[in-house]
Amino acid sequence: MLFLVVSTPRPERSSDVAAARQSFWPWIATYRTSGVCRQIYPRVGRGAVAIFDVASHADLHRILNEWADIIPAHFDTYPLVDIATTEALLAAQVDKK
Repeated sequence: MLFLVVSTPRPERSSDVAAARQSFWPWIATYRTSGVCRQIYPRVGRGAVAIFDVASHADLHRILNEWADIIPAHFDTYPLVDIATTEALLAAQVDKK
């Protein structure tokens, strides 16, 4: 299951959360190495945008809770459909005509 996650950290002083922000990158690296986090980009200012490939909603929930423990934030989550699935759905729609 693919999800786009956009984080918006709480509006705290950057210097107050600098140590936590530094610990974020080694933490997310484990998910990048395993392929669970397909992409991640820092946002201008603060926050990040990531694409996760998880087996279940529970897995995503666990990851976002871990993330919030490191950097408290609001998360906008968007379910995504991979390109192959989209192409197959569109082909099926054309075949029905």
